[in-house]
Amino acid sequence: MKIVHGLPQPINELPTVLTIGAFDGVHRGHAHLIGATVQRARAFGRQAAVLTFDPHPDVVVRPGNERPTLTTLVERAELIAALGVDLMIVIPFTTEIMALTAHEFMARLCGAVALRELCIGWDFALGRGREGDASRLAAIGQTFGYAVHRVEPFLLDGETVSSTRIRAALSVGDIEAANRLLGYPYGLRGPIVEGDRRGRTIGFPTANINVDPRRMLPAHGVYVCRAVLNGVTYGAVANVGVRPTFDGSRRTVEAYLLDFSGDVYGEELRLMFLHRLRGEHKFDGVAALVAQITRDVAAARAWLEEYEGGQ
Repeated sequence: MKIVHGLPQPINELPTVLTIGAFDGVHRGHAHLIGATVQRARAFGRQAAVLTFDPHPDVVVRPGNERPTLTTLVERAELIAALGVDLMIVIPFTTEIMALTAHEFMARLCGAVALRELCIGWDFALGRGREGDASRLAAIGQTFGYAVHRVEPFLLDGETVSSTRIRAALSVGDIEAANRLLGYPYGLRGPIVEGDRRGRTIGFPTANINVDPRRMLPAHGVYVCRAVLNGVTYGAVANVGVRPTFDGSRRTVEAYLLDFSGDVYGEELRLMFLHRLRGEHKFDGVAALVAQITRDVAAARAWLEEYEGGQ
């Protein structure tokens, strides 16, 4: 998949089927819309394209009150590429972009790609004041030579899938619900940074991850995860929280990798959350904490064995 930042004139001259959205999380609803875009592009021998925004429109629309993101731009690109998209256009969302009318925005877009069909969700709208609904975009398309195709919403148990529902599930630690809505395990990634090295002194050395501060973290607690380090997958027990037994105050994400030893500072670690074992608690001393971590590790191994045996 080719990635282009901005709207250079033109990107290419290939007839294009395109969809537009923030696509934070690239959840099952997003995948349904993007998949329909790819399917229609293939059916007519055209290029399949996705236009998305970075930063997320929340940064401009709700400054200081923006919602945490479910994916970084890199993660979004990987998920979108896996759906068979040929071209991803990334536009910085700014006050200037927000002020454009639907006609002005589509004029810029059609100057960059040979748009033949715009695939949109059922309630999609763009442009200043969201005036560019389906009928308005279709009218503009008569000028610029594209048609509008509305894609039926994706329903799960009779309800639409949304990033809001996923954040709500993560906020209470309901990983299984979040993963079901996403269609894949929720993940965090980042370089391993040096912590206080307390874990190794109690027999459970952990990898501390420097996570993008804009990312949504699951509720404080202990989780069963899969961890990917240098291309190798491990079972893992991850803690999200402030480590109250040691009077911590800063939120951290740290993982104990099963059957692994070694120093890997600076390497990227990817965590995929599968199940919440418990909430975060303050224990009456280090011995009580070690006893609980020992139980957590045993529970994680048992859970992973059953989970992997059922796949």
